[in-house]
Amino acid sequence: MSVTIESVKCACPDCVCVVSVSKGVKKDGRIYCDDACATHHKDGAGCHHAGCACHG
Repeated sequence: MSVTIESVKCACPDCVCVVSVSKGVKKDGRIYCDDACATHHKDGAGCHHAGCACHG
């Protein structure tokens, strides 16, 4: 039996976004919803997705 994962929670601990494995930003073996989360919010910017208030 095989299972294919299509979506995962963004790897940012404060983020509530779910991201497509194929469209997420891959960094250090983890999948993030966008560049802000992938760079650990180095500029203080959030991911700007509706309903998510993460800023790292």
